[in-house]
Amino acid sequence: MGRGKMVIQRIDNTTNRQVTFSKRRSGLLKKARELSILCDAQLGLIIFSTTGKLYEFATTNMESVIERYHHNTSDNNQPPPPAEDLKFWQREATKLRQQLEVLEERHRKVMGEELTDLSIRDLQSLENQLEASLKGVRMHKDLVLGDEIKNLKRKGSLIRQQNLDSHHKLDLVKQENSDLIFKLKGGYKVHQVYQQPQTSIRVQSEHYITPIHLQLSQTQPQPLNIDASPTTTTMNLGLILH
Repeated sequence: MGRGKMVIQRIDNTTNRQVTFSKRRSGLLKKARELSILCDAQLGLIIFSTTGKLYEFATTNMESVIERYHHNTSDNNQPPPPAEDLKFWQREATKLRQQLEVLEERHRKVMGEELTDLSIRDLQSLENQLEASLKGVRMHKDLVLGDEIKNLKRKGSLIRQQNLDSHHKLDLVKQENSDLIFKLKGGYKVHQVYQQPQTSIRVQSEHYITPIHLQLSQTQPQPLNIDASPTTTTMNLGLILH
């Protein structure tokens, strides 16, 4: 006798249903394995029993199979959203459009436009908002200016110190030049240290001395006048300073 055709429907008997699940599951896993080997196909099979137990089969790795599945079912390949989702996004777009119109209207009023339809209370509220905004802007401006002033003061101090260092170097160069000039002229430097009277303060000073060359005159001396008084007798000596 031939095997009878089985009706595809839920098996009410729990034991028969469990046996059928076990047999069909093994056959399905076997067919999946054969398909992957024969056709060199990459596939993944996931089965959950009625008790929540997991059975799976993958040719390489289940995570890579799932990642490849998500990559191939991107937004371009997805079917269009259902009508409920479309209505939801339409409502969201309407709300955003209304909020944009309100913000544009507020911006025009803040800029001083379209104020004819405002009441006194609305104008006072707008004035308070502008004053608060102006106060915040001024506070931020003061902070920025304070930082800039600090930076400029710091830069000024650095430049002042550089100028002092440059003047000190210039004084040293001038002193060295003076020493060289006096050395070339044959002079020498004299250091003197003296104590101020009635104090214990000692002062050190220095000055340059240039040698003076003396030469006797070649003219003959004048004869002495015997008649002259002893108190008026003079000697003529000529000195030539160079």
